[in-house]
Amino acid sequence: MNPPPPEIVTWIKVEKPVFDLFGVFVSSLTFTSLLVLFSLICGTAFGLLRIRRFHRSPPAEADLHLHLETR
Repeated sequence: MNPPPPEIVTWIKVEKPVFDLFGVFVSSLTFTSLLVLFSLICGTAFGLLRIRRFHRSPPAEADLHLHLETR
């Protein structure tokens, strides 16, 4: 029986990883600003839709009044 071949180790030089704190900060600000912009657009559209709907047909409760007899 033959002995197993010797193991060969090959070393590859790899640069040390660097943590980019500025990149993380800028990307998080970008993501947050996009969320704020999206919420402002949706809120404005929803508000304008409610205003237009109310001006077209007032709610049914607006027609209900308590009529009191005056002397």
